[in-house]
Amino acid sequence: MNLEERAKATAKNVEGKAQEAVGNITGDPKDKAEGKAKQAESEVHHAVEDVKDNVKKKID
Repeated sequence: MNLEERAKATAKNVEGKAQEAVGNITGDPKDKAEGKAKQAESEVHHAVEDVKDNVKKKID
C-alpha cells in the first residue's frame, strides 16, 4: 500500500468536497462540477491502490 498516493487521493477528495460546498453556497455550477470531478478522481486513485494491494498480496 502506497500511503503517499492514498494521502494525495484523500487530500484531493477533501479539496473536491470543499469546492463543491463553495459551489453550493455561491450557486456556481462550475465549482460544483469541478468539486465532484475531483472527488471522482480521488475514488479512482483509491481503487487503483486497492488493486495494487490485492495483486501484491496474491504475489506474496
